[in-house]
Amino acid sequence: MGPRNQTYVSEFLLLRFSETAEQQMPLFGLFLGMYMVTVVGNLLIMLAIGSDAHLHTPMYFFLSNLSFVDFCLVSTTVPKMLANILTQNKAISYAGCLAQMNFFLVFAFLDNFLLTVMAYDRFVAICHPLHYVTMMSPRFCGLLVLISWSISLLNSTLHTSMMMRLTFCSQHELPHFFCDISQVMKLSCSDTLINNILVYFVTCLLAILPLTGILFSYSQICSSLLRVPSLGGKYKAFSTCGSHLCVVSLFYGTGLGVYLSSAAVHSSWKIPVASVMYSVVTPMLNPFIYSMRNKDIKDALRRLISRAFAFPWT
Repeated sequence: MGPRNQTYVSEFLLLRFSETAEQQMPLFGLFLGMYMVTVVGNLLIMLAIGSDAHLHTPMYFFLSNLSFVDFCLVSTTVPKMLANILTQNKAISYAGCLAQMNFFLVFAFLDNFLLTVMAYDRFVAICHPLHYVTMMSPRFCGLLVLISWSISLLNSTLHTSMMMRLTFCSQHELPHFFCDISQVMKLSCSDTLINNILVYFVTCLLAILPLTGILFSYSQICSSLLRVPSLGGKYKAFSTCGSHLCVVSLFYGTGLGVYLSSAAVHSSWKIPVASVMYSVVTPMLNPFIYSMRNKDIKDALRRLISRAFAFPWT
């Protein structure tokens, strides 16, 4: 074999969703609209919770954190994609690619942990209602969020550090709309065995354990609800879990779709499309799920909007 081409790249090209000129403007409008809806929806949820004293409870504290993380998650990938489409420049610098990868990992895993924490909150509220105030104290809730941030930051830093040891040669075209770690590793001309082992091990560990926690929490919730004598009591208790269950199903369903697509399908289109579902569509839908199914959130949003429109006249 001849010597390997050691021309190191200083940038990558994000090819997906920018291949043909006739597709670019419709895609730009679509993703810009989705991004704006996501930003406005999640900001409204955070403002409604922050401005309403009735919502200063553990459940809504975790929901406001989830909205912030969803806002950050979509802001990590979509603005760069929109800029690339608008300027017809597909390039992202090597440093920018690592930064995007790092932040995406932070916020994706934070979503995972926060959904687990929210399931635990519902478990305590329904299965141990008399001890809820003491078990879910503000200090403990803050500690749960801090632990979630710490693990996510440690995980992303570890992956980014391992990526920095890889060598990238002449191949620098990514068939994706952002710097996905698995796709970037495929472009490396050095040994990625350790990186792949780390990705699969950490992903399985940090995905399976939280999912197990969620399933355990809801198994206990269902067991507790079966002992509630009245049908109305069962419905009232379980109705507080409906929105969270929808979001969990959406997040893990689309995430599993991405994993199965990358493992079983070699189409260059299906993996990015599946990634859009959990990295763009899910953060966009979460505010609607919580606002439509939660009377407290709807009332808080109504009061927030009323004050906003009434303010210029006061």
